Amino acid sequence: MSRPLLEVVGLTKSYPISGKGFFRTGRIPVLRGIDLTIAPGEVLGLVGESGSGKSTLGKTVLKLAELDAGTVRFDGRDLASLSKEQLRAVRKDMQIIFQDPYASLDPRKTIRAVLSEALDTHKLHMGERREPRLKELMEMVGLSPEFLGRLPHEFSGGQRQRVGIARAIAVEPRFIVADEAVSALDVSIQAQVLNLLADLRQKTGISLLFISHDLSVVRFISDRVMVLYLGRVMEIGPADDIHFNPAHPYTAALVSAEPGLTPKPGRVRLSGEIPSPANPPSGCVFRTRCPYAMDACAAEVPKLRRVGEARFSACIRDDIPNGAE
Repeated sequence: MSRPLLEVVGLTKSYPISGKGFFRTGRIPVLRGIDLTIAPGEVLGLVGESGSGKSTLGKTVLKLAELDAGTVRFDGRDLASLSKEQLRAVRKDMQIIFQDPYASLDPRKTIRAVLSEALDTHKLHMGERREPRLKELMEMVGLSPEFLGRLPHEFSGGQRQRVGIARAIAVEPRFIVADEAVSALDVSIQAQVLNLLADLRQKTGISLLFISHDLSVVRFISDRVMVLYLGRVMEIGPADDIHFNPAHPYTAALVSAEPGLTPKPGRVRLSGEIPSPANPPSGCVFRTRCPYAMDACAAEVPKLRRVGEARFSACIRDDIPNGAE
């Protein structure tokens, strides 16, 4: 078995809060002991509601945000042990596609300048090799090389996201975090961008951490899926197994809430909103919204347990209707 490209062990992340008078100070926990691995060429989907910690996890594994505890290893190297120069070299292999393709592009720079900046940072394709590489990147993401002289506002949302993808792959990375890369796009454009990412993965062999709140989108592109809720992993396993036979009630609720032509049998309905991470429920963090919660769910934090081949769920019950069709 090959060594994981990305290995995360016990990742914990919190953010400080401060206030005056009756307002308390301290830290808000966002991620609690996350473990994950991504193999070379693999796509791991990360799904969950807003506030579950998905984007924080993506930024933390890239060392764009500092972790409180735990270890992040990329190709066997502990990122925390690297010097600034060593980390700069590793960043060539670790890139990100942001959610908002307009906000992530400098409105004053042409697409040629945006892509060149990435290449200049790592001293790639210098001199006369630069222009052919820029044209190649545009063609790889389905855009005409003639658009290199345009500014971001001259593109549609889908085209801007393609530029964002071109910037991410410009330095030939081995791993990309796609943070809600299609959530701001129309459905038809979403399909085009997803197909583009799938084609790039096949051609280049890149690994992806694909973050989304939409389980059906995640299933389309992912090999495995991790379900996150309030900073804890609820379930992880092969994408089709997660979608068609969820083992955790939260996953079942996400599946059964997907739009369809007919109502789904055994739908799992949730009540209320996701709790504040500053005051999470005791025991299972999902229990306050779970229709199958028992007194035992409040007693201790459930650990991930094996529920099938390469399947793990953080639920103490075995009798949960899966909500899938």
